[in-house]
Amino acid sequence: MRTLLGDEFAAFAASYGAAPVAGLRVNTLKISVSAFRAAAAFDLTPVPWCPAGFTLPDEQAAGKHPWHAAGLYYLQEPSAMAVAELLDPQPGERVLDLAAAPGGKATHIAALMGGQGLLIANEVHPKRAWSLAENLERWGVDHVAITNEPPERLADRFTGFFDRVLLDAPCSGEGMFRKSEAARREWSPALVQGCAQRQTLILEHAARMVRPGGRLVYSTCTFAPEEDEAVIAGFLAAHADFDLLAPPRQPGFSPGRSEWIGGRGGFSIEPENPPLRFAVRLWPHTGPGEGHFIAVLQRQVETGDAAPAPKPWRITPLPRPVEQAYRAFCAANLARPPVADRLALVGGYLYALPDTLPDLTGLRFLHPGWWLGVIKKDSMPRSSGHRFEPSHALALRLRPAEVLRCADLPAGAPDGLSCLRAYLRGEGFRSPGDDGWTLVAADGFAVGWGKRVAGLVKSHYPKGLRWN
Repeated sequence: MRTLLGDEFAAFAASYGAAPVAGLRVNTLKISVSAFRAAAAFDLTPVPWCPAGFTLPDEQAAGKHPWHAAGLYYLQEPSAMAVAELLDPQPGERVLDLAAAPGGKATHIAALMGGQGLLIANEVHPKRAWSLAENLERWGVDHVAITNEPPERLADRFTGFFDRVLLDAPCSGEGMFRKSEAARREWSPALVQGCAQRQTLILEHAARMVRPGGRLVYSTCTFAPEEDEAVIAGFLAAHADFDLLAPPRQPGFSPGRSEWIGGRGGFSIEPENPPLRFAVRLWPHTGPGEGHFIAVLQRQVETGDAAPAPKPWRITPLPRPVEQAYRAFCAANLARPPVADRLALVGGYLYALPDTLPDLTGLRFLHPGWWLGVIKKDSMPRSSGHRFEPSHALALRLRPAEVLRCADLPAGAPDGLSCLRAYLRGEGFRSPGDDGWTLVAADGFAVGWGKRVAGLVKSHYPKGLRWN
C-alpha cells in the first residue's frame, strides 16, 4: 500500500490508529428518515452517499435497542452503503443479490425498491443463508425469495432475466482490517490471488443473468488491485457488450486506478485503461467507513434479445382445510387478511409469493416469498383438522392498526422498556386485554408475537433471536 498510495500512504496508515466507524441505515419501508431522526436518541451524522445512512458513536447501544429488533434500522459499515445506492434498483424491477449474506446490501436494495418488484437474495453457504433470512425477516420485506445455490446454477436457470444484478464478491477483506482480527490473521498474498480467480469466475456467471440494457454492480471490501481494477479490466476485455458507467460525484468517492494493474500481482492486462477511472474507491482516510471498491457495469441494449423468460411459479389452490385454517386465524386476530392471493403451501409453510416469481423447482431455497406461518395438525374438537401458527416474518410486516390485539410499549419509558426487554429474553409481561395472539410493538412498530392469557403476554419471540 505504501508503493501504491505514495504521498497518501501516511494518511491511510494513520487511519488505522482510529476506531472503526459504526454506521446505521434507516429502514424506509417502516419509517421516514426525518421521522426517525426526530425520534431517535442516537447521535447521528449523515453519510454523504446514502440519504438513509448515518454514522454513530456507539454501535453496541443501537444493537441492543428494541427498535433494532423491530427492524427500524440496520447496523452497516458506512462504505458498504454506497453499493446499493449505485446499483440504483427501481420499484417493480427484477433484482438479484448474488452473494447476499448477511443481508446489509439486500435490505438496502429492498428498501430502495419500495416493496415492489422481485428481489432474489442468494447465498451459497447454508449457515450464512439463514442469517440472511433473519435479517430480511426483521426488515419486514414481502417481495423477496431467498435461494441457496452456487452462481452457475442460477445463471443456467435465469439467463438474461434480471434488470439489475449485484455481486458483492467474496474477497481478501483488506477493508476489514481495522474491524476484524480474523481478517488480519487470514490475509496472505496467496489469498488475494485465489480471491481474484474466484471473483473472475463468479462475475462471468453474474453477467449472464443481466438483461440487455440491465445493470451489473461488482463490489469488494478490499484494496487489492488484483481483486478490483484487474478483475474489471479483464471482464471488459472479454465482454464488449458491457460498459463501465461513470458514477455520480459524491464526497469521499475516489476514482479507480488503472495504473495499479500489475503492481502487486503480475497481471498481464494492459495498465492503460481509461474507463477504469469510472470505478469508485472509498478509503478510511478520505471518508467515513472502512473502504470499498465498486464498479457499475451496464449491458448494451443492442447485444441481442433477452433469453426466454423462465417459467413462472405455478399457483395452485390451497387444500381447503389449509385455507380454512389461515382464514380462521385472520378472522380471529387481524383487522383484515394481509394477503388474499398468490398463496402457496411449501411443505407445512404457507407463503405469499411475489408477482413475478419464477419457478424455483429444482433449486435450493429457504423461502420463496413472504413466510406467513406454519400449518399444523389440530386435534381440537370441531376444528378443520388444521391450525395456522403465524410466523415472526408476518409479525414484523404488520402494524398495530392491522391486528385486533396489540401490546404497544413505549421504549423510552422505564416500564415499557423493562417489558420489552423481558419479552426479547423470552419472558412474559403483564398487559391488560383480551386473550389470544397479540402483536408486541415498540412505539408503534412490531417486535413479534405474544399470546395473552389472563392478562399475561407470553413471549413467542423466536428462541434463536432471544437476548441474553
